[in-house]
Amino acid sequence: MVADDTFLGIDLGTSGVKLLLLATDGSIVDQETAPLSVSRPRPLWSEQDPEDWWAATELAAARLQARAPSALAAVRGIGLSGQMHGATLLDRSDRVLRPAILWNDGRSADACRELERRVPTIREVTGNLVMPGFTAPKLVWLQQHEPELAARVERVLLPKDYLRLRLTGDHASDMSDASGTLWLDVARRAWSPDVVDACGLRLASMPRLYEGNEATGTLRGDLARRLGMRADVVVAGGAGDQAAGAAGAGIIASGSASLALGTSGVYFVAGDAFAPNPARAVHAFCHCLPGRWHQMSVILSAASCLTWVSHLIGAADEAQALAVAEPVLAEGSSPGRSEAIPLFLPYLSGERTPHNDPDAKGVFFGMTHDTGPGELVASVLEGVAFALAEGQDAVLSTGASVERVSFIGGGARSDAWGRVLAAALDRPLERIAGAEVGPALGAARLGRLAATGESPEAVCVRPPLADVIAVDPGLRDALARRRERFARLYDSLQQHF
Repeated sequence: MVADDTFLGIDLGTSGVKLLLLATDGSIVDQETAPLSVSRPRPLWSEQDPEDWWAATELAAARLQARAPSALAAVRGIGLSGQMHGATLLDRSDRVLRPAILWNDGRSADACRELERRVPTIREVTGNLVMPGFTAPKLVWLQQHEPELAARVERVLLPKDYLRLRLTGDHASDMSDASGTLWLDVARRAWSPDVVDACGLRLASMPRLYEGNEATGTLRGDLARRLGMRADVVVAGGAGDQAAGAAGAGIIASGSASLALGTSGVYFVAGDAFAPNPARAVHAFCHCLPGRWHQMSVILSAASCLTWVSHLIGAADEAQALAVAEPVLAEGSSPGRSEAIPLFLPYLSGERTPHNDPDAKGVFFGMTHDTGPGELVASVLEGVAFALAEGQDAVLSTGASVERVSFIGGGARSDAWGRVLAAALDRPLERIAGAEVGPALGAARLGRLAATGESPEAVCVRPPLADVIAVDPGLRDALARRRERFARLYDSLQQHF
């Protein structure tokens, strides 16, 4: 490795594709994002066209090439990260058969029950509850509702692994992303023949499995020439977005944790052993590095709730919505504040941890004539925080030990939301420098590991600490009382969803 080597991280998110160039000294050389949109043709459905993923990747790469051609030419390794669980359905010629069914798609609730009937041991094999967002139930749904198309499916790739196919021509995946399919025996880090067969797939057609820091192939020659890149660029196994974000934040040692506030909200705890808890909808997955696992609690709508309420109140953007809420939030733990703010159930796309309820809906409860835009935004911030606190409880119930929590993702930029979250979780949140960069940084680090063979501990270091959001004791106590009402509200409404 020489000083001017660079490494490229490609993160395929739900709202955009981000490319990040990383220098040998760990600094970010440049980055670029191309936007994506989500199609919701029916209630509970969430889809994207894989061709849009590739077009966005090419657009972002072309912009980087125009701005930083020498840095792109110096790339030695590429790492991939992406939204998990999506089903990209391919025929024998690797042609896409239909729009990809995404992680936040809730159509396959009945298919989940059918899959558990077909494989009664699936929770023991995978260590996870069968949820509509996961990949395997989507194939059962396809058999039930689009049988002619299902018969043409030769293989299924996860979103980032479809980009890999376009980059290298290889059918491959990594352990962390594969954990979210329900086809993986997570303890053994191998495909489960029983679950694969139950979904009408052949084991021989499943993508080859790699650790996130292993090379799966090299960049296609025509792409390398077009982008002015070297011919021997290796592409790493990469990771699902949450494991990649953890690698970027240095969350690889047992007991280290992060709270990622993006489209979804994820409480992530790294560990050196497989520790499932499907009864409370905790995700127990492989980490993106060998011999490591992690646990996650997930809510499907987090920062997306803030985006939604921003549009609802006519704010220009999320920053303006937060500014509208600031006078309400400034009242802290005063009794008047608690009475004025409605309760909000943040289940705009259904719910995962701890209830696993795809039919759950978003709810404002307790509005009066005095409820204004500021109260609605404050209610959304609190509701997301309460849902994440329930997820924290579910993870800790497995015996996980959390030493420190890094606050990452785009939502981590908000001081106001950070104060609410710290109080609801009753834990200080450590904001790290560049927290908004997210999984693209971890992907670039995995690309570096695949190219250089360095140790993960040497590369996946924790970025510098920017600040710590302390727990406000008064706000903590006030939110604890409101959280009890939040939980009762879901219990009361669950039958009506």
